Amino acid sequence: MGKASRTKVDASRREKIAAQRAAERRAEQRRRILIASGSIIAVIAVVVAFIVIKANNKPSANSSNGPTGAALASVVSKVTNVPASSLDKIGSGSFTGKIPPVNGGTPLISGGKPEMLYMGAEYCPYCAAERWSMIVALSRFGTFSGLSTVHSSTTDTPSNISTFTFHGSSYTSKYLTFTPVEMETNIPDPSTGGYTTLETPTKEQQALLTKYDAPPYVSSADQAGAIPFIYFGGKYLSIGASYDATILSGLKWDQIASDLNNPDSPVAKAIGGTANHITAAICKMTGNQPASACTATVQSLEKSL
Repeated sequence: MGKASRTKVDASRREKIAAQRAAERRAEQRRRILIASGSIIAVIAVVVAFIVIKANNKPSANSSNGPTGAALASVVSKVTNVPASSLDKIGSGSFTGKIPPVNGGTPLISGGKPEMLYMGAEYCPYCAAERWSMIVALSRFGTFSGLSTVHSSTTDTPSNISTFTFHGSSYTSKYLTFTPVEMETNIPDPSTGGYTTLETPTKEQQALLTKYDAPPYVSSADQAGAIPFIYFGGKYLSIGASYDATILSGLKWDQIASDLNNPDSPVAKAIGGTANHITAAICKMTGNQPASACTATVQSLEKSL
C-alpha cells in the first residue's frame, strides 16, 4: 500500500475515532443532564411532599387531642350538669381567689341583661383552670353550645392543662349575657415571642381591662394585665388564679369531668368551690335569680364577695 493510501486510511481512522469520542462525550453529557434533571425533580417532589404534609398537620388554635364526637358530648354533659346538691356540699371548696367589688364600676349591660365579660387566652394555664369553673357556674343560668377542647401551653407552669376554649362557642340565658374573648391561641408566634392572636378585644373591652386589671385590684403594677380577667357587670372582679391549677396536671378531660360528680375529690373541691363563688357573683348581678342557681349555700357565699 502506497504512502498516500496509508495516509488516507489513517485520516479516516482518526476521523472515526474522533467521531466515536464525540458521540461518547455527547452521550455522557446527556446522561449527566438526565441524572441532574432527575435529582432536581426528586428534590422538588420531596419539598412539595413536605409542604403538603406540613400544611395538613398545621396545628389549629384549638388543637388538643381531646375527645370528639360522643366522647366530647359526654364530657360537656357532665361539666354542664353538675348537681346543685353536689355543689352545695362543696361550698367554698378549695377556692383561694378573690372576687372583690368594683368601686364605681362601669356598668356593663348587653341585650337588656347584665353582662359578664371574660378575657383570657388559650395558652394561659390559669385561664384553663378557670374555664372549668366558669362553665359549671354559667350552666346554672343558661346553655352553652359549640364548646371544644384545648390545652394550655406546654411550656408554661403548670403546663398542658386539659380544658375548653370559648372560641367558637355560644351561650344563651334569659338572666345574663356572657361575652368571652380568647385573645391568643396556644400556638407560639416566633416573630413576637408570644402566642398567635385569636380574638381582638373591642376598644371598650380593652379599656375595662386597662382600667381595672391594675392596682388596687391586683397587688402591684407588675401584675397589671393579668388573666383570666372576669368583669361581672361592673359589680365585681376576678383576676388571675382562683385555685391551684396543678390539681389538674396530667388529667384528661374525661377524668376531670368524672371527678366533678364526687364532691369529696380534690378536683371537685377546686372547680366546684370556684364555680360557687362565680355563681355568687352572678347571683348578685341577677337579683338572686333563678332560685335553682342562687341556693342558700350560694347566697351565704355572697357575703364574702
